[in-house]
Parts: sequence; structure tokens; C-alpha cells
Amino acid sequence: MQWIRGGSGMLWVNQEDGLEEGPSDVQNGHLDPNSDCLCLGRPLQNRDQMRANVINEIMSTERHYIKHLKDICEGYLKQCRKRRDMFSDEQLKVIFGNIEDIYRFQMGFVRDLEKQYNNDDPHLSEIGPCFLEHQDGFWIYSEYCNNHLDACMELSKLMKDSRYQHFFEACRLLQQMIDIAIDGFLLTPVQKICKYPLQLAELLKYTAQDHSDYRYVAAALAVMRNVTQQINERKRRLENIDKIAQWQASVLDWEDLIRRDILYYKGRIDMDKYDVVDIEDGRDDDFNVSMKNAFKLHNKETEEVHLFFAKKLEEKIRWLRAFREERKMVQEDEKIGFEISENQKRQAAMTVRKVSKQKGVNSARSVPPSYPPPQDPLNQGQYLVPDGIAQSQVFEFTEPKRSQSPFWQNFSRLTPFKK
Repeated sequence: MQWIRGGSGMLWVNQEDGLEEGPSDVQNGHLDPNSDCLCLGRPLQNRDQMRANVINEIMSTERHYIKHLKDICEGYLKQCRKRRDMFSDEQLKVIFGNIEDIYRFQMGFVRDLEKQYNNDDPHLSEIGPCFLEHQDGFWIYSEYCNNHLDACMELSKLMKDSRYQHFFEACRLLQQMIDIAIDGFLLTPVQKICKYPLQLAELLKYTAQDHSDYRYVAAALAVMRNVTQQINERKRRLENIDKIAQWQASVLDWEDLIRRDILYYKGRIDMDKYDVVDIEDGRDDDFNVSMKNAFKLHNKETEEVHLFFAKKLEEKIRWLRAFREERKMVQEDEKIGFEISENQKRQAAMTVRKVSKQKGVNSARSVPPSYPPPQDPLNQGQYLVPDGIAQSQVFEFTEPKRSQSPFWQNFSRLTPFKK
């Protein structure tokens, strides 16, 4: 800390990282306007120096991260594969996920970063294009992040056995790894993908708009923010699959509550084959009837048309909005290659059954009963409709007219098809 006396006062210049000395009002960010002391606080560092600091931090963290990935793959996974008496292939897949794919990807990414790094003048480095060139590769983190919770659960189960505790500790010492438990190492990829937007935002902050790397860093920041947002969205949707599996396990065997005149699941509608057509109130030319709050589903392959109508306009608007959002989500998923596989759905159901058994729930309750193969629910005929209209082509979004328990009244509101 240094005081410099000028012609008519003193200039207080901070030469340290923190404000340790000086008037209390200055340290608190307040200055008497009548004072002859001017506080500059921390010196305004040169923007190039600040950018160089951020670049150096990015390069340093990438090099350390590569070492962590190498330690996981060679120090843990490689040794685990040698102990078939302790680990099955399925267990290793759950614990380590696609960590080897991430390691290979990061190796290529860091090589390109090193090529763009200017060792003499780090602020001149142009690393933005590296993120853009490798943007598709970062999606492999989605699989790892989605699997991470299962990995933690599997590790927690194994660690109850002292053999596994000693084995993993021996692996760490043999690889001369830092004193962090294996679950800490396995968390690093999750932390890393979340850190990229923060680093790029800081880099953009200290990159002048006339810098050759500015527009690339700005684009890279947008890309990495989108990657992390989509990874979070995928995680949320997979968690929803787990919730659905839990719900199914809790109601599938309640046979005494399944009443044919209220609800009957017949199958799913493949909306890829259908167009949704809004219909104005009035007479419909195709069906030659007057309709209100109606819309159609048009099969693009068979040219078959199905007519729907809602009880209220608000309900129709909600259905049309839901159809639009569903199509938007499908398009976004196709763009990034996201798909919830049948294996993931089965795995969710298996997880629920395992948890149910661990809680002492009758295992028979969690085993789904046998049903016929799913069919197109649009091909059903249970309605009395005006003459000239096929019963299978009209659907009413309404509730059963006879009195029911509050449970079924609430449940049927969520169901588009009434049997």
C-alpha cells in the first residue's frame, strides 16, 4: 500500500491484492467529497494482461483435467478390468460410464488448444475456434452426466465391503494420484462441462471487440451454454422417465381399480406421421357436421383424418399448445441426436423394482402384467356420433358423466381418450 503526495493532496494506490490498510471510509467504498485523498482501489490492469491470465488459467485447468482423466482410465478402470472376480462388465459400465470416450475427446481438444496457444504473448491466442470445431464432441458428456448418479449409487454399495475400499485406495497409491477418493475423481467431468461457460464468459469479458478472437469466443460461449442447458434438459427428462416408472410400479397391479368404462390404455400415437389441423367453429366440410372447439389429426401416410373436440375452448388451446411443444422438442432432439432408448426405459423400470425389493415391497407388485402389443389408440370405436362419421374418427375430451370417487375424477382429466 502506498501514499503518493501530489501538489494539492495525496493519491492512495493499492499495490496489493486486498485492501488491508487505509482509512476505513475508503475501504468501505465511501469517500468524503471534501477529502483531499483520491482512492483508486485496485489498479486497472491492462486488458491484454487480464486476457492472458484467463487464457493461462484455461490452459492450466485443461492440462490438469487431462491428467485426472488419465488417472481414472489407467489408475482405476484398467486395474478393475483385471479383477473379474470383483467387477462385472455391467458394474464397470455403470461406475465409469463413457469416461474413456471423454478422455479420447479431450486429448484431441487439448492438442488443438495447444496449437492455438501463444506462449510468448498469451493474450494473442485464438482459442475460440477450437471450441467451435469440437462443439459436437462435447455432447458425449450428456451420457456421462446422466449416468453419474447411478455410478455413485453403485460405488456406495461396493464401499460397504472393505475389500473394495482397500482395492480403490491401492489403485490410487499405485498411480500416485492426489489424495481424493474415487467418487471425487469421477465427479470431475461433471464439474468440467459446467465450468466451460464460466471460463468463456470471463474470456469474452477481457477480449476487445476488435480482437481477432472476439466473435469466435462469443460464438463458443453461446455453444457451450447451449450444451450445458441441453445436458440439464436431458437429465431432467431421464429423471421424468424414472418418475413414470415409479408411478407405473405403484399402480399396475391395482387390478381392482381398473374399470373398463373409465380408462383403458391401448397404445401410443406416433406424431411423426400426423399433422395437427386447427378447425374453426362451424360446419366441417370433411365430416359434414357442425363442430365447436375441434381439431383434426391428419395421417400423412394413409390420408386418414381423425376428428377431436374439447369441451371448452381453453382445453382445445392447451391441447394445440401441447402438440406444438411436442413437435418442437422432437426437432430439437433430432438436431442434437438425443433419444431415450428402450434400454434406458427398461433400466428405469429395473431400478424401481430393485428399490421396491430393498424396501421390502412384494416383488410381485412391481412386475408389470402381460398386455397385448401396443396398438394405435386412434383405431378404436366406442362413440355414438352423427350418421356418416366413422366412430373411430371422433374423440371427445370430456369426463365420465356418472359420479366417481375424487381420485378418478382427477385422474381422468389427464387422459385424452375416454373408454
